[in-house]
Amino acid sequence: MLMWVFKINHVTLMIRLASLLMLTLLCSVALAAPDGAGLYKTQCSTCHGDNGSGGVGVPLSLPSFIDSVPDEYLEKTIRHGRPGRVMPSFSALSDAQVNAIVQHLRSWSNKPAIQYDSAHVKGDVIKGKKLFADRCAQCHGKDGKGGHGTGVTFSRKRDLPIIAPSLSNPGFLASATDAMIKNTLLHGREGTPMLSAKNTGLSENDIDDLVSYVRSFENRPTLKDSQSEKPVIIMDSPYTLDETVENLKQAIADKNFTLVRVEPFERGLVEEGKENKKQVVLHFCNFNFLFEALAIDPRVGMFLPCRVTVIEHDGKVQLLTINPKMLSKLFNNDELDEACEQMHGVYTGILEDAVL
Repeated sequence: MLMWVFKINHVTLMIRLASLLMLTLLCSVALAAPDGAGLYKTQCSTCHGDNGSGGVGVPLSLPSFIDSVPDEYLEKTIRHGRPGRVMPSFSALSDAQVNAIVQHLRSWSNKPAIQYDSAHVKGDVIKGKKLFADRCAQCHGKDGKGGHGTGVTFSRKRDLPIIAPSLSNPGFLASATDAMIKNTLLHGREGTPMLSAKNTGLSENDIDDLVSYVRSFENRPTLKDSQSEKPVIIMDSPYTLDETVENLKQAIADKNFTLVRVEPFERGLVEEGKENKKQVVLHFCNFNFLFEALAIDPRVGMFLPCRVTVIEHDGKVQLLTINPKMLSKLFNNDELDEACEQMHGVYTGILEDAVL
């Protein structure tokens, strides 16, 4: 009897130990640090390259960059992004995930992360403005909005091999301390067109003036408010569906656009021949505008060629098309603003001509 009790107790103890071990393993997995390399691959590599060498986004593994920015700058950059400059904000990532990505970036250097104090640099903003116009605006833009284009790829128009960042961008200003900006000016960015201010004849007082001027960008509005814009332009037509379609064809030609095709809205979504005949899409294009827009941001191709949908419902005919003014906001690219304004005028002009 005692032998059986011992065996039962022994088995019970083994089961409990196995359960405890399994629970420990599960907790270890749950508490394990996120995979920084994996997160970088899924969240960052598409723009910045698998090894951080750059692409649509700027190079992150460049020694003169990674060795001159603190972890806090990288963390805040991931959090804030660069409004209007393609780089989105990653607000959905946890703090642990953000830290894991930063540590992966840090693995590209054999140096510890640099540290800066948070004190504000005191300089003369007026003098800094003049120095900026003379020394910095050629690359960083008149108002510090950065160079034209993105990253280091050569698939679109750009001013320089590596695009100068926007210094007036709220994401940059929220991430960079005055000390970091000053250090960048003092030492430049080896491997980029950014030269050391020490080697261009500027004094430390001059650099302080420049830093103060850059910091003054925080007091300026940098982005257009597109919150009031609706995603779709809608107009009512006093004509029948067929008459509206014919009017649109003429209006498209009058705006120097080429009509590509007219087809049922449901083509490809339902069995051929069963499409709703009261829903029609007109596809059209101006190839000069197309190439210009794609050079600014290739993602515009998702919305090209241009389209207008005509629907008839309960005897009422309506025209619908995407609002181009939403694109620069959607794509986080201020450079699209002018093209989107132009396209908005074309769209509304075509629709108005068709319903007059």
